[in-house]
Amino acid sequence: MSRLITNLPAVKVWVRKEYLCDHKYGHGEFIEGVWVTAKSIPGRAFYFETYLPEYAAMYDKLPIAAFVARPETPTPDLDLPNLQFWNCMDYDVTTVCKQIVASMEWECRTRHFGSIKGEYICTLDNYHGDIDTIDASTSEIPDEHKSFNLIALENGQFALYPNNRCRIFDISMTPQDAKIPDFKVSTEYYQVENGIKWGRLGDCTDYFWTTPEEREEYPQPEINNQKEDENGELTS
Repeated sequence: MSRLITNLPAVKVWVRKEYLCDHKYGHGEFIEGVWVTAKSIPGRAFYFETYLPEYAAMYDKLPIAAFVARPETPTPDLDLPNLQFWNCMDYDVTTVCKQIVASMEWECRTRHFGSIKGEYICTLDNYHGDIDTIDASTSEIPDEHKSFNLIALENGQFALYPNNRCRIFDISMTPQDAKIPDFKVSTEYYQVENGIKWGRLGDCTDYFWTTPEEREEYPQPEINNQKEDENGELTS
């Protein structure tokens, strides 16, 4: 079953009011809110659902560009393509916290505004969860899949950025002059069962199983009809 919606941390935000008014009015005004969930629809930006205490209401289907950390226009004021780098890749989505890097200093390399530092909140990640439906997405193709790291930028906006547009610095582990990654995108499908010359186990019922090749190379002592002596050792 597809999972269109995922829970979010209860982060306090301010919503640009024009997003609550279909961009017809409310520009320059801000409404306090708390994130509730995010929706993932392939080919679109993530849609955020937000609780608005002042109105005792929830409003959803807003992009990441609708939110700021403070009730003021940020400087610089990044547009949506600079705040979310890629569209959602599938209906299936999950939220995780990458605990070991959560408290480190993050830096996002934007499209048009250079690198901006920020703080990690959580990660949204797509996958294809229903094997009974055709997978028309790219969420499980190695060189196309991207994570969406949710970052609170120092300019007061929030961003969803993939790993390869982020630098992550730790005061203890990262050297003073960190190297620039010269990596290539992974294109391999890694697995450990098929195409391996190791043998098959369909004719073996032993708990501590071995393949025919292993039994030939490392013969095991015959234990049938053996008994234990008073010291617990097997005898004929």
